[in-house]
Amino acid sequence: MGGRKKRALMNVYEVVDFFNNIILEKPHLPLLVPFILILWAIEKWVFSFSKWVPLVLAVWATIQYGDYQQRMVVEDLNKKWKRVILSTSPITPLEHCEWLNKLLMEIWSNYMNPNFSLRFQSIIEEKIELLEFSLGLFPPCLGLHGTRWSTSGDQRVMRLGFDWDTTDISIMLLAKVAKPFFGTAKIVINSLHIKGDLLLMPILDGKAILYSFISTPEVRITVAFGSGGSQSLPATDLPGVSSWLVKLLTDTLAKIMVEPRRQCFSLPAVDLRKKAIGGIIYVTVISASKLSRSSLKGSPSRRQPSFAVDGLQEHFDDKDLQTFVEVELGELTRRTDVRPGSSPQWDSTFNMVLHDNTGTVRFHLYERTPGSVKYDYLASSEIKMKYVTDDSTIFWAIGPASGVIARHSEFCGKEVEMVLPFEGVNAGELAVRLVVKEWQFSDGSLSFNNFRVSSQPSINGSLNLLSRTGRKINVTLLEGKDLITKDKCGKCNPYVKLQYGKVLQKTKTAHSFNPIWNQKFEFDEIGGGEYMKIKCYSDEVFGVDSIGSARISLEGLIEGSVRDVWAPLEKVNSGELRIQIEAVSVNDYEGSRGSLYPGNGWIELVLVEARELVAADLRGTSDPYVRVQYGNLKRRTKVMYKTLNPQWHQTLEFPDDGSPLELHVKDHNALLPTSSIGDCVVEYQRLPPNEMSDKWIPLQGVKRGEIHVQITRKVPELQKRPSLDSEPSLTKAHQISSQMKQMMIKLQSLTEDGNLEGMSTPLSEFETFQDMQEEYMVQLETEQMLLLNKIRELDQEILNSSPSLSRRSSGS
Repeated sequence: MGGRKKRALMNVYEVVDFFNNIILEKPHLPLLVPFILILWAIEKWVFSFSKWVPLVLAVWATIQYGDYQQRMVVEDLNKKWKRVILSTSPITPLEHCEWLNKLLMEIWSNYMNPNFSLRFQSIIEEKIELLEFSLGLFPPCLGLHGTRWSTSGDQRVMRLGFDWDTTDISIMLLAKVAKPFFGTAKIVINSLHIKGDLLLMPILDGKAILYSFISTPEVRITVAFGSGGSQSLPATDLPGVSSWLVKLLTDTLAKIMVEPRRQCFSLPAVDLRKKAIGGIIYVTVISASKLSRSSLKGSPSRRQPSFAVDGLQEHFDDKDLQTFVEVELGELTRRTDVRPGSSPQWDSTFNMVLHDNTGTVRFHLYERTPGSVKYDYLASSEIKMKYVTDDSTIFWAIGPASGVIARHSEFCGKEVEMVLPFEGVNAGELAVRLVVKEWQFSDGSLSFNNFRVSSQPSINGSLNLLSRTGRKINVTLLEGKDLITKDKCGKCNPYVKLQYGKVLQKTKTAHSFNPIWNQKFEFDEIGGGEYMKIKCYSDEVFGVDSIGSARISLEGLIEGSVRDVWAPLEKVNSGELRIQIEAVSVNDYEGSRGSLYPGNGWIELVLVEARELVAADLRGTSDPYVRVQYGNLKRRTKVMYKTLNPQWHQTLEFPDDGSPLELHVKDHNALLPTSSIGDCVVEYQRLPPNEMSDKWIPLQGVKRGEIHVQITRKVPELQKRPSLDSEPSLTKAHQISSQMKQMMIKLQSLTEDGNLEGMSTPLSEFETFQDMQEEYMVQLETEQMLLLNKIRELDQEILNSSPSLSRRSSGS
């Protein structure tokens, strides 16, 4: 009985599936039902049709059912055929790999070991510091049992074993230890075993090879603690460290090179020996197709039979989809607009910045719920890209059925289009376009639009690169555009902080979503590939909101060449900053170093006050004082007790020898050691002689706090020569006055028209002109004072040179 009920239930399901399929393919079929009822009523009560009508209906139903069964059989055979082709592809005879292991032994110590060190350093966590890294002299063994070539679709694939069991490595890490231990511990990795199966896939006609593990490899690590060797402690002193390192390495391998995630090894025909340190990529999200809500959000393994109305509702829901795409490159994200339908069109282009020679562009598809701010994640896909040393770029991605999609851009500016399937789902494709606008190299040269702009050679034939300790970096923050705000009133009051090394600079506050700053800052150049960190904030009524950040590489700057870049803001969905960067030799301007005036100058530093310091005591206050370090000289101020806004008004003097001037704000304790509540560096080297600079400097290493200083480079008996190409004072004054009059007229017209929203930009520009006017007035007063002093000195020289005039002046 149970078997009969089960067979009857299966027959019912088949009948329901058949009618659902008929209705989906012929949407007008439900209209035949009332028509048939009308004919039946006419036949019963008006006149009788012949008996052939039921026969015609039966024949039609039989034909439709036969077509349905034929389609089901064809689809099933196609699926089985694809499965047979993929699983029983031609396999070549077994080949030995002694030659490959010998080649790996030759290049291991000079090439593979340093590259693995850099790669390992980039994947370890922030709480770990890499002290020592050496993979030893013995590389892994490849294909101990031979290798075979196979075919997966149109792709040739080599499978070979990977076995690396070594005790010759030396990796030392310095990690922060959590409770119940405190402080730091040195972790020494003294043996490593990784075993798995590799897949090698040649792409682009042999120009590159993709490689990955078939499955997550087996990993074993043994560790010791201390300084290594006989002084190391047993691993049982800190339990769980070995398993934690195994998990860290296993998870990292699974993310980057376990099928279908693949890495790329390029085989360029020409090696230009250029080290790419970053690039600019334009990413265009074109469109999507075949989107289905049920497929994207996942479906049960076995669908229950549904009625025709459900199928029509599902079809209607796909047309009612409202989706957008979020593009991610590192910490930089951008979003398209929301578009409806199962095949939305976006055509949105974004300016993205890459901070390395490789990168991954990820595309995340979201659905916006109508009438709500909620976003539902649907699916994602990604494209990996890599700079090749022949000045080209390789793009690769996961294709349909975990296949490979690869493209090659021979030069910058060439467009590459790819159609990506969404990963982990059964429906949906995304069409995108990528263009590498330029690659930036460590020697300062650029590569864009099919030609390379290199550094200008100097007279002796070498690049015009001076020592990094003897140059200045001039950074001009020009403007911003499309900034965002978190203020409920919809206002944006942006300002920017620029940090390079230990020096922190801050712009003035603007009042626009597209602000104009035109502010110039100066930094001492730092070696080692130091990035300039940029953070953008909005000054709101109830606090300060972060509205994005960016970082710019200052490596390879060439004197006499200005680098003009638009830096997109990271960690937000909109906003860019325009920055101009220039490297200047300290000998190219007057008054850049105190050493230009040996024995005649000194530095006068006035420590005025500080504000909003952090509380170092339990009672919510601090006892702050400042320790000043100028080269080998150290000074300190008096202690101001129980305050977060101290006032010192102390003057300190130092001989001007160009040494760094560092301020360390400390909290005084009578018994316990003093604690730091911030520090900063005072830039003074490029100040004009005998002119005081009044500035508020943000404190570093703490959440808040600023210090107010006045700094002057005192240079006696210095004759200031006016610049030959300087603008006449009268002309400059007229220009500023006319520009302010034009801005007043524009503001008046906007006020009369009632256009209050359009007044933000003119007001910001008007404030900029006011600042220029104030700076110009200060400059005029300084020139006036210097001119009067010069007149007095000339008068005294005339009196001293002429005895008769001196006697007349004394007699009178």
